[in-house]
Amino acid sequence: MTDNYEDSHEPSTIKGICMSVTSIDQSPNHKIDNSNCNNNNNNHNTQINQIALTSSLSSPSSSSPGPRTTDGLDSNNSDYVDSSSTTNPDVTYRVGVAENKNSKFRKSMEDVHTYVKNFASRLDWGYFAIFDGHAGIQASKWCGSHLHTIVEQKIMEDETRDVRDVLNDSFITIDKQINSDLQGNSGCTAAVCVLRWELPDNLSKGEVANLQQYKRRLYTANVGDSRIVLFRKDGSIRLTYDHKASDILEMQRVEQAGGLIMKSRVNGMLAVTRSLGDKFFDSLVIGNPFTTSVEITDEDHFLILACDGLWDIIEDQDACELIKNIKDPNEAAKCLVKYALEHGTTDNVTVMVVML
Repeated sequence: MTDNYEDSHEPSTIKGICMSVTSIDQSPNHKIDNSNCNNNNNNHNTQINQIALTSSLSSPSSSSPGPRTTDGLDSNNSDYVDSSSTTNPDVTYRVGVAENKNSKFRKSMEDVHTYVKNFASRLDWGYFAIFDGHAGIQASKWCGSHLHTIVEQKIMEDETRDVRDVLNDSFITIDKQINSDLQGNSGCTAAVCVLRWELPDNLSKGEVANLQQYKRRLYTANVGDSRIVLFRKDGSIRLTYDHKASDILEMQRVEQAGGLIMKSRVNGMLAVTRSLGDKFFDSLVIGNPFTTSVEITDEDHFLILACDGLWDIIEDQDACELIKNIKDPNEAAKCLVKYALEHGTTDNVTVMVVML
């Protein structure tokens, strides 16, 4: 991503995949808005194109069993699989999770994942998240336990608000919480999805909507190098942006903030340039996420949310190809974790697969 970079305090321009994907790179206090795009599926970016606000689905409330959050239950070197979510008859998606501490290289598990069925007490909404901790598990545990509550509260405050703005504000809120309320200097990367039903933009004022008019829309947000990939038709679409110190735009932002990039690390220490927590790095490593919005259609098959323990080993398209014929999301997640371990990852590995 090297096009049209401007000062980090001004809107930047990013070109990306020309599909039904819209995104915002939430630099401090600003959005990015540009409709230019191209059709290169290998590009790491997504189309930048603002959309009109849409209304949320006013479906009957369904009591949720509460969030399912895991913070490294796999203390040994075997897969942990959350299979309870694969047989829910009242949601259109199925969720599978696998994780591994990778005890050959890691003494502790610092990954956390969270899944909330019928998110915000709305039928068939979903919240899915992966947090990859560093310098301790405190920040990732805090996010796994609290971020979904912050997002829900902000959505309920104004249901007409663009969820990308909600996610940006929620990331900033929890970043401040971690830095003020937690001891130590831990941080975490984050990849978060909100899946919900919305009315179409072209619905006339006063027109009565029917259920057939509702569309599913996916909102994502990320900081750091945890990643979300959508498999559409036969191609992968990356819905996140890797905030690494080797990225030219992030290098320039850090340097303009007074930091140094040494050996592809912020001040020679941290490999990611955006995270939640990491108060030791102050304004150099920020919590403003890259966000996207995409309508989910019949051409969309599944999502992969995973930490860099997977993505350091396999490319987006290859990961999708590896599991595209697996029907059980738990088995798909286990397959990807196993692949990462067998091909030399030295990190904790957590993978969540959401069948759409």
